[in-house]
Amino acid sequence: MLDLKLIRQDPDAVRAGAAKKRIPCDIDRILELDAASREVGVEVDGLRQRQKEAGSRMAKATPEERAGLLEEQQALKAELKALEERKSQLDGELGELLLKVPMPPAAEVPDGADDQENQELRRVGEPRAFDFEPRSHQDLGELHGWIDTERGARLAGSRNYLLKGDLVLLESAVLRYALDLMVSRGFTPVTVPTLVRTEAMQGTGYFPGGEEQAYRCDDRDDLWLVGTAEVPLTAMYAGEILSHEDLPLRFVAHSSCYRREAGTYGKDTRGLYRVHQFQKVEQVVVDVDDEARSLEHHQTILQNAEDLLQSLGLPYRVVNVCGGDLGQGQVQKFDIETWMPSREGYGETHSASRFHDFQARRLNLRYRGEDGKVRHCHTLNNTVAASTRMLIALLENHQQADGTVRVPEPLRPYLGGREVLGKPVA
Repeated sequence: MLDLKLIRQDPDAVRAGAAKKRIPCDIDRILELDAASREVGVEVDGLRQRQKEAGSRMAKATPEERAGLLEEQQALKAELKALEERKSQLDGELGELLLKVPMPPAAEVPDGADDQENQELRRVGEPRAFDFEPRSHQDLGELHGWIDTERGARLAGSRNYLLKGDLVLLESAVLRYALDLMVSRGFTPVTVPTLVRTEAMQGTGYFPGGEEQAYRCDDRDDLWLVGTAEVPLTAMYAGEILSHEDLPLRFVAHSSCYRREAGTYGKDTRGLYRVHQFQKVEQVVVDVDDEARSLEHHQTILQNAEDLLQSLGLPYRVVNVCGGDLGQGQVQKFDIETWMPSREGYGETHSASRFHDFQARRLNLRYRGEDGKVRHCHTLNNTVAASTRMLIALLENHQQADGTVRVPEPLRPYLGGREVLGKPVA
């Protein structure tokens, strides 16, 4: 959520930011409601003061004067109630509109309508030139009995799957390696709930607007399955005032994640690329309100993911996400796209985002600075490893001509020292 003062002071900048993100919002109506609410607020304060003064007069009044004062009090009470209801209506509509205003993107964010116009920053590693016909991850999985999408769909519908045998061990290995890497870099591991209340989804910026992508439990519970551990990690200290001495907070969580993938019918239906359930290791940073420090954190969390991919011998590219492909709260986002031979191109595996105080304002997440003033925090997040897409990249890039898969050296300790998975096939 944006600071209302910012919208008042520079509405044109907010409009321009929304236009760059291709996100509609009614700034004129917001300003109109804000002005009306403040005007009614002044009237409410005035009436309350009159009530207070009338009460003081009542205590000193004669019996004859009290009847008139009582009538005045009742009239003031009725008028005040009407004004308070009016202010509540104005503030309610204003609050709903404010939730839809996007954070203006950084100047470095390229203009563009969608992911086709994201700006490539660099490529790291060369895609492998195979001297044999490479198999897709799905074909490799079926060859060794590692992936069963037929029974997965029978159990839970399309875009569901079963992992079996060595692929379960490989999934566990890459996720544990990712977690250990982040702990070695000073991140605190956290086990988080994957069911959260609506206010956590709203506070982190997924609602309103993302309800169609989320799974909701029974209405009685007001609980949603998260699509990322970012939600509970960022919302953990909602409503609290932290000390500047405790910042930055660096958290990492391994959790199950759930996404409906609404609107993607017929797209990436074969294999593990676009599924409803997966596991992910996520990194989140909460720090003081300082743009330079946010920029530094952004580069650090991006580098964490790049280091993981490099250590696993996976070619990738980094893109600066354009305005039209940014989410509502993101100031800037860098996507990492890893080479996937079966796609004959790069597929998104990581998204590193900084939000400034957008999420913190919605969550009322604050800190007390060295000067004693209370301010809203800055938040950032990035993927470390998402299980299914990491498995695609590992299987396809490290497959061998005989159908086996070479295990990258950093993962071997998690697999009992094994260097190869699967049995050779003719």
